Amino acid sequence: MTKARLLRLSVVLVSIFMILLIIVYWDNVGTAHFYLHTSFSRPHSPGAIPGITAGEDWEALPDVDEFLAKLLSSSLKRNSSVPRKTEQLLVQGSSKPVVSNLEENVRGYDWSTHNDRNSLDQEKLQIERQRTLREFCANSSFTFPTKERSFDDIPNYELNHLIVDDRHGIIYCYVPKVACTNWKRVMIVLSESLLDQGVPYRNPLDIPREHVHNTSTHLTFNKFWRRYGKFSRHLMKIKLKKYTKFLFVRDPFVRLISAFRSKFELENEEFYRRFAIPMLKLYSNHTNLPTSVSEAFGAGLKVSFSDFIQYLLDPRTEKMAPFNEHWRQVYRLCHPCQIDYDFIGKLETLDEDAAYLLQLLKVDRLLRFPPSYRNRTASSWEDNWFAKIPLAWRQQLYKLYEADFVLFGYPKPENLLKD
Repeated sequence: MTKARLLRLSVVLVSIFMILLIIVYWDNVGTAHFYLHTSFSRPHSPGAIPGITAGEDWEALPDVDEFLAKLLSSSLKRNSSVPRKTEQLLVQGSSKPVVSNLEENVRGYDWSTHNDRNSLDQEKLQIERQRTLREFCANSSFTFPTKERSFDDIPNYELNHLIVDDRHGIIYCYVPKVACTNWKRVMIVLSESLLDQGVPYRNPLDIPREHVHNTSTHLTFNKFWRRYGKFSRHLMKIKLKKYTKFLFVRDPFVRLISAFRSKFELENEEFYRRFAIPMLKLYSNHTNLPTSVSEAFGAGLKVSFSDFIQYLLDPRTEKMAPFNEHWRQVYRLCHPCQIDYDFIGKLETLDEDAAYLLQLLKVDRLLRFPPSYRNRTASSWEDNWFAKIPLAWRQQLYKLYEADFVLFGYPKPENLLKD
């Protein structure tokens, strides 16, 4: 009897081990691979395998996490001899690649080298940005919704903005209206998650916008549950601990202006039907509105910036559905008090920050970050855009986005909040 029980126990343990091994193998042959390379988020001892290191970082991990980490380590050893295509130089030819996408041509790019700008001490800048974020996350007197919850309390659907590149050990939290289209392009090139006639894209600008924002293109934390089941949270924590994590942010009020310009001043069928029609009915007393955005624009029926602000402040908005990602607060998209980001970039210093980040990630020889749009919404526009917005509304709006201002070191817009 004892031998039979031991045999059954052995079969069960071997079965569990094989299931876990299949999970790892499936990931290796899928769109992502367990290359746990991290460039600067954690120091590694000479000769150690990047990503799986012994020491105090791992002592607090549960047994399951340690077991998964060892599996990932063995996967690394198996794949260490496999050459990676992306290690070839991808930046070739002219410094001004041809842009084939019509929308990009219309918007225009700023290809200037910005040599006249003062160089920033990027290392000190990052230390200051991270210090500000961590201090306010730890400050019990500064509160905002969801601040106190743990990473385990975050629902899977709220992790859909965390894009993972397992080839280089990178996690990017994208924030709409903060150069996210081009950062998504960079992630596609690095992860080789999208092919053009059987060959991975090498130039970010060659990737059409419709592919960039297709959710099937990217591996996100939100997809981990379907792939790994109950082990998904353990793997998320391992990758959050070992990978390099970054995000880019922007002055919250300027981001709102940019979102309004993009979604309501241009003809956008989806946003007209989902948002503009309700806004025009609720705040401009329009009835019998056209069913298409082209008809509405032809009749001069457009959402005003005032309508948009009323919509954001209306308590019914959040009761119906969470804010759309284009105006949802960054703290709700990227969970900066639950995730320890290694790099915080800002749109206001995009060119310098992007160049520095690619160097730190050791991928600057593989690609360049696409240049900025010439007509980017400027911070100096705030006074004009908010001039006709009542003071009380401006003050309420600041409270709504205060956490983003404070956590990321943006000064309080006193000129907009006083008579």
